[in-house]
Amino acid sequence: MSDEQKNNPLHGITLEKILTQLVDFYGWEKLGRHININCFNSDPSIKSSLKFLRKTPWAREKVEGFYLHYGNPPWRKKESEE
Repeated sequence: MSDEQKNNPLHGITLEKILTQLVDFYGWEKLGRHININCFNSDPSIKSSLKFLRKTPWAREKVEGFYLHYGNPPWRKKESEE
């Protein structure tokens, strides 16, 4: 593991996995209320949201920050048990 990544809590987690877990847990409507970006509020899909988030660093940072910040979501328990 490189020095750059050893303290990165998102190391090894893809943006697609993050987004899928957030949508599965919160749903598009609630996710769009928490992170007010158009790709979550106007005809949302995983594919279109990933395309936008990969091109837009500030939006990706919001999604990653939300993923890391909010509580003790069920996916963290699953990953830590593996």
